[in-house]
Amino acid sequence: MKLISWNVNGLRACVKKGFLDYFHSVEADIFCIQETKLQEGQIHLELPGYWQYWNYAVKKGYSGTAVFTKVEPLSVRFGIGEENSETEGRILTLEFADFFLVNVYTPNSQRDLARLGYRIEWEDRILHYLQELNKRKPVILCGDLNVAHQEIDLRNAKSNVGNSGFTDEERAKMTALLNAGFIDSYRYFYPDQEGAYTWWSYMNKVRERNIGWRIDYFIVSKSLEGRLKAADIHSHIMGSDHCPIVLELD
Repeated sequence: MKLISWNVNGLRACVKKGFLDYFHSVEADIFCIQETKLQEGQIHLELPGYWQYWNYAVKKGYSGTAVFTKVEPLSVRFGIGEENSETEGRILTLEFADFFLVNVYTPNSQRDLARLGYRIEWEDRILHYLQELNKRKPVILCGDLNVAHQEIDLRNAKSNVGNSGFTDEERAKMTALLNAGFIDSYRYFYPDQEGAYTWWSYMNKVRERNIGWRIDYFIVSKSLEGRLKAADIHSHIMGSDHCPIVLELD
């Protein structure tokens, strides 16, 4: 089984930059996207063989998530019950026979950290939600989690300490998630790989010089460890300031 996750930073713009060529070439069983930045009816994708599920933000041109899957899920949940997360379209949960898939676009704590308090509350709610799901069946969490966990996960760690996405608080919440019985699938296969990033600023030649951050993840329940086959970062794929990431399971 192949799963893809990609923050497309505006799906309509990404479609103009080759999204569908990539989508069809990669032949994923489940394809998750974040930051769709659109409302219902603003795009129509012809994806033969895939069920489509969309969670739109109330605010126009903002946030949003979607999942395209070859297998029809047993159930679909939009948000986790909190008004804020649902109005921003940040969470989609699909239940399959042997696992839950949770597609997430985590709130950015913002450059001045104005939203850090909300972000930390969000992390606590998500962890509780994942733990409850994990009691029923294994969980695959994917998406733009807006945190570089360790220094190896961004190019200029020292100069970014305390900045949005690399605060002690955000990094500690990722540690707590992993300590609660979950695996960072990319680091499972490549614990010491440097220069493995999934997001780059649009500033001039930043991506060309690979000055990036790894903030997109597939996080899986430890009970799925025996099924982990491969993880990858498709950094060569353009169309967004993020690139797609891959998880393969037996």
